[in-house]
Amino acid sequence: MTFWYLLILGLVTYLIVQRNVVEMTTTPVWILWLILMMPAILWSLWSLRYGQNIPLGLFIAPLLISFILYWLLFQWGRKSVNSKQTQTATTESQSATHNTAESLPVRPLDRTEETQLRNCFPWSVYYIQNIDYLPQAIICRGQLRTTPTQAYQRIKANIEAQFGDRFLVIFQEGVNGKPFFMLVPYSLAAKRNNIGSQEKLTRPRLALSLFLATLVTTTLVGTTIADPELTLTTLLSNPLVLVNGLPYSLGLLSILGIHELGHYFTARFYKIRPTLPYFIPVPFFLGTFGALIQMRSPVPNRKALFDVGIAGPLFGFIVTVPLLMWGLAHSEIVTQTDKAGILDPNALNPKYSFLLALFSKLALGSQLTPESAIDLHPLAVAGCLGLIITALNLMPVGQLDGGHIVHAMLGQRTAIIIGQISRLLLLLLSLIQPGFFLWAIILLFMPLMDEPALNDVTELDNKRDIAGLLAMALLVMIILPLPQTIANWLQM
Repeated sequence: MTFWYLLILGLVTYLIVQRNVVEMTTTPVWILWLILMMPAILWSLWSLRYGQNIPLGLFIAPLLISFILYWLLFQWGRKSVNSKQTQTATTESQSATHNTAESLPVRPLDRTEETQLRNCFPWSVYYIQNIDYLPQAIICRGQLRTTPTQAYQRIKANIEAQFGDRFLVIFQEGVNGKPFFMLVPYSLAAKRNNIGSQEKLTRPRLALSLFLATLVTTTLVGTTIADPELTLTTLLSNPLVLVNGLPYSLGLLSILGIHELGHYFTARFYKIRPTLPYFIPVPFFLGTFGALIQMRSPVPNRKALFDVGIAGPLFGFIVTVPLLMWGLAHSEIVTQTDKAGILDPNALNPKYSFLLALFSKLALGSQLTPESAIDLHPLAVAGCLGLIITALNLMPVGQLDGGHIVHAMLGQRTAIIIGQISRLLLLLLSLIQPGFFLWAIILLFMPLMDEPALNDVTELDNKRDIAGLLAMALLVMIILPLPQTIANWLQM
């Protein structure tokens, strides 16, 4: 199992490093990747040789050395920019154009066109002060004189009336807190987002093929969960034992599928072009790396960003709860051992998660004592994974659902700060709950910036703010252990 964890971590880390630093430094990607992987490799070797108890010094020292070496090599090969001002402007442009690195220049407007552009900004709506021309966009800076929603709608309509579909209009918060307008050439934005493309997004054959492949792989994994002593010889001689893996498989696929369909239908409601959900099958680990959809057109505003972001975890959690409760009710009580943990389906200690402990007590009642652990029914395993999937997606980091939620609530700059704090806190939590360590490392190298909405200035209403806070409360209840005071009260 250690090998598979290391393999998954290595693949994910390499993809993240390659995607995010290749344009920023000349240092070879494989060197940066190897440095980041060294702590995990050392810890894995120690665990294989001496067991799971890694000394604190051996845990912290490689981590610090790895980060320092990574930073030094990254800075050593960092690509220079002309000036700090140019770098800041380019960063804003790349953020608003979804990190587009195209080299197609924007042809500066002539005086007549620039006058027409200035006339698109009424002084009572947005008093324009200057216009900057960047390789990817035209930046219009000034003073906001009305509500962000009214300003965006009015100016967008004016620009479309003057220039037709020449520009995609984006409204963002600047680094100084003042909102600015960005005009991205429509051909560049369309190339990045497939806007107006006739490409067929709904590929039902591909989606169905991946679903069926994932059904097979998760059924195989579920069969081994139902019978850990199962051998290949037994499986080949009696293929009907695969039926025992269906509760796990169908339960997990239902949770993942409903989660992604929540995103899908909410995106369609806001006229955002999503792909169908695509499952990712693997013949080991959990039987799948999850499922995903892609947005092929910009998100119109923060309201849509919030609703699309929260829909997946919300609907996934609604499906998870009854499956988990049924699975727990049909699980067996066993004696708790020192090895019992959040990822051990044969001897689960439910107190590793506050919410899981509450559900376990509701399902099993007085059978669950302080000395008890749970031998999970395969459907309960799927339900526990559903909780973990919900928690991971709600982490307020970058392009995760939680990152979108916090971005929509507080703005992108504040969301970046919260994301940095959150992933460091999860890394510290993994010292107490080692089951979160793999996810903490993955989040540590995940980009903190997500894709902004076209109108990324208008704030949410109070109802959505409250819903976002409840989503973060759900995250805390899943990942934090059950307090001993409450455990005593529940007699757990």
